[in-house]
Amino acid sequence: MTTLVDSTFYVLPRNPRGDTLHEESRGDWTLGIKERKRKAELITTMKYFIKHLVGWTSVAVMSLFIFQLCVAAFAQEENKKQDLGITKQPSQSSSTGAGVSSIGMSEAKTGEADVVGNLELKLGGNRRPLYRLNRSDVVALTFTLAPEFDQTLTIQPDGYITLKDAPPVLAQGLTLEEFRAAVRQAYTGYFHDPQVAVALKDFQRPYFIAGGEVGRPGRYELREDTTIMEAVEIAGGFTHVAKHSQVLLFRRVNDDLVEARVFNLKKMLKEKKLGEASELRPGDLVFVPQNSISKIEPFLSKPSFGMYMSSTQF
Repeated sequence: MTTLVDSTFYVLPRNPRGDTLHEESRGDWTLGIKERKRKAELITTMKYFIKHLVGWTSVAVMSLFIFQLCVAAFAQEENKKQDLGITKQPSQSSSTGAGVSSIGMSEAKTGEADVVGNLELKLGGNRRPLYRLNRSDVVALTFTLAPEFDQTLTIQPDGYITLKDAPPVLAQGLTLEEFRAAVRQAYTGYFHDPQVAVALKDFQRPYFIAGGEVGRPGRYELREDTTIMEAVEIAGGFTHVAKHSQVLLFRRVNDDLVEARVFNLKKMLKEKKLGEASELRPGDLVFVPQNSISKIEPFLSKPSFGMYMSSTQF
């Protein structure tokens, strides 16, 4: 008996790309890791940038807010300085008769002038300083509701003023409005709400003094803007021994300091530049010295002296 064995078998062909596929799978896995790592680094960088950006933005916003607060505070302080001491006084014309009516009208006009002056200050205009009381000035006090306290007073040499049934008040150096407030304060214990008007009856007129080699040395009223050249002419002009090139102007700065300036009026006249001459202020002293030649003239022979030079040249 014969047994047949089927020796037929199938031989599968070898896959030539088997190793290649394995290497490609490993490469894709490596690339995936690198991509994820790069994305993680990118996300970390963006978070760091956003964090610092938010911090700097907060600092900038806070700085801008503080700057705006400083600007607002500065503007408010400037407005307070401009409005300080400039108030409008109420009119009291409706209280009593004609006399009180005129006082009320005066106070109303004063208030309107203060408002106009305040407006000029805010618009950038210049305003002359208010008059301040001085020794020997005469002021009149008018009480609206108590006419028996009306009084006309003169400021004493010590700067004080003696009120009726009230303590003395320092008036020197005060404006009329400041003096009015001081009088109201002095009468607070006598009246509930003192209503008083202050009027300047007489005051020390502005003046300047001219001395030295001028025609008429003395004291002159300063009624308008006057230059040092005009002051010399008002005082009679130069004498024949005056030193035109060295005219002195003395100006008191305070109780302890006096400013001295020298003007060459001879040069100003020669070059016709009179605009350089300084304007006088109340209390200024203009002094014209004697020239050097005139000082030794008495010791020289007059015929020989006049032959060579004239004292008016100096």
